[in-house]
Amino acid sequence: MVSFRFGLADGVSVESAKWAWALRALGHTVTMVAGSGHADVLVDGLEIGATSPPDRFELARAIGNADLVIVENLCSLPLNVPASEAVASVLESRPAILHHHDLPWQRRHLAHLAGPPKDPAWRHVVINELSQAQLAHRKIDATVLPNHFDLDPPEGNRAAMRAAIGVRGSATLVVHPVRAIPRKNVAAALRLSERLGAIYWLVGGAEDGFDRELDHLFEYARTGVRQGVPEGFTIADVYAAADVVVLSSTWEGFGNSTIESVAYRKPLARYPYPVIAELERRGLRYFDLDAIEALEKFVERPDAELLDENLAVARQHFDLALLPGRLNRLVRATLAGPAR
Repeated sequence: MVSFRFGLADGVSVESAKWAWALRALGHTVTMVAGSGHADVLVDGLEIGATSPPDRFELARAIGNADLVIVENLCSLPLNVPASEAVASVLESRPAILHHHDLPWQRRHLAHLAGPPKDPAWRHVVINELSQAQLAHRKIDATVLPNHFDLDPPEGNRAAMRAAIGVRGSATLVVHPVRAIPRKNVAAALRLSERLGAIYWLVGGAEDGFDRELDHLFEYARTGVRQGVPEGFTIADVYAAADVVVLSSTWEGFGNSTIESVAYRKPLARYPYPVIAELERRGLRYFDLDAIEALEKFVERPDAELLDENLAVARQHFDLALLPGRLNRLVRATLAGPAR
């Protein structure tokens, strides 16, 4: 498996780790190769901010004689074009899966750039139907394999987590489990919290130069704000502490909190970004960002029927237990050769 980075908190790292787990569960040996983060092999020049291209001989040596190479987003988004070109060159005519979490035209500032490379020996995998259709328009066939989740997660420690971030008593807590970058729409999540009379909790830090804007939003917020997760606490503790989950992003390739909120039995208030329509067509039910009265009623008296129905839908489509079998079919098909 090859990517810009592995082992961090970004969505690609999280989902890549699930694929690695599933492949190992199938009996495969998996080697992680990246430019930064935590990987079995680190290759200079693969990281997003690299100032020089990777050495192709070093890259080829890192990949070695692997039967199959899975490229995680590195050939999807042109964040390091020399690295993408080097990987594509080394993998020419070799069995490979290009796992696309994002595509350039889905980011406004990258929309003018070219899409992923093609080779008859490669298979393209996307995480949503919209990306599949967009690739088809560009003459690239792709398989949809959505993100998968542990739907029987451990129970978190609500009291300890709330105490650690200074949330007292019965105060309503809205958690925003994202990094702070422009498309995450922090302003809308803050407005929701203000209208609910709730404390706003941003789990991640500011990236992509969003620091000044975030400081401004927090300075003028009309409610209490919290940021970050104290050391020693887990994602289970985060969801246990929350009363409402917000996903206000204007764009997500998937939006992991859509299913994590279901697994942890919490209501989700979402902005109608394009891909969420696919999840709702499957039967998942969420709240609009302006559904203040309905959210207040839900916090006061949770609707167990809605939570149960959402979980049943998630088990059918997004259960982590389904991933090994689905990946097994994909791996076999890729190793069998070009699709007819």
